[in-house]
Amino acid sequence: MELRHLRHFIALAEELSFTRAAAREHIVQSGLSTSIRALEKEVGALVFVRGTRPVRLTAEGAALLPAARRTLDAAAAAQQAVHDAHGVLKGALRIGALQTSGHSLPFTAWLAAFAVDHPGVDISVHQLPALQMLQMVGDGRLDCALVSLVSEQVPGLEVVPLLAEPLVLACASTHPLARRKTVTLDELDGERFVEPPGQWAVRVLVDNAFREAGLSRRTACEVNEWTMVLDLVTAGAGIALVPIGLDFLPGARNRPALIPLTPTLLRRVDLVLPRGHAATPAARRFLEYVIPTP
Repeated sequence: MELRHLRHFIALAEELSFTRAAAREHIVQSGLSTSIRALEKEVGALVFVRGTRPVRLTAEGAALLPAARRTLDAAAAAQQAVHDAHGVLKGALRIGALQTSGHSLPFTAWLAAFAVDHPGVDISVHQLPALQMLQMVGDGRLDCALVSLVSEQVPGLEVVPLLAEPLVLACASTHPLARRKTVTLDELDGERFVEPPGQWAVRVLVDNAFREAGLSRRTACEVNEWTMVLDLVTAGAGIALVPIGLDFLPGARNRPALIPLTPTLLRRVDLVLPRGHAATPAARRFLEYVIPTP
């Protein structure tokens, strides 16, 4: 079984388009089709359903995908072992990152130091919802990720705690709660909220807190970018519970009022990567650059 056939198979499974997969692998579409047919002959089964748009995996193809990713990772690790003998790190680092990681943690500084020290590594950063990034690290689509976890235990993944920061209430300066020194969750019952989508860990944390307290709220606006959340809150569209480490519109004339929440709700930020030898050489090396914040 040739590694290039597995690589072409993974590209098509992820892109779900012969055109995009061929462009990604820098081959013509006919060459990609030939490669897929050769793989199917090798494994003795069809791995894609013919004639569907978008392209769809068969049950056999879905079963092959995680094994194919592990095989390519193992091949990359074997190649890296040779490079390690010469003290050179090569390959790729596919890393997931929270939108706010640059505010709470020196993520950009870590990444820059890594890039300067390892010019042979191609780095790609993916800013996605936390739950999606966890799944992508688990199935091999990402090498590691800075995520906000709700649970300390993630099956198959190593969790490196980096920081825990409180959520605070953000509201417009004209809101009745804006002049309060602290607020409780009970006082937010029935309020209109501006919130991130359900796959974001902060949303999961807030949802769980309201449910456990027997409280309710209305999600008036749901947006997937923290700056927009703050803009909408400042304009009076609703209130929000946000991490204290956000960049709260520095220098802006209109900024939201920020009120501590009691008791405290903490957002964690952790680095996650596969356990032991399942982690890629680049992910293990990047871990050396990550310094927890007190």
